[in-house]
Amino acid sequence: MSKTYITKQGDMWDSIAYNELGSTDFTDALMNANLDYHEDYIFSAGITLVLPDVSNIITNENLPPWRRQ
Repeated sequence: MSKTYITKQGDMWDSIAYNELGSTDFTDALMNANLDYHEDYIFSAGITLVLPDVSNIITNENLPPWRRQ
């Protein structure tokens, strides 16, 4: 079963990724899991979004220093 998040007025993709998934690096994964809302930048309250499983996504923090952007 997928985890979900119900938006609050003014939520944005990057803030949801940071607060719910732990990093803004997961913003693309969050957007890809919710393609019906890909054109939204600032959310109204009450929209249910799927939170992707990010446990196996590599972030900058997991890369060696020479590979970080």
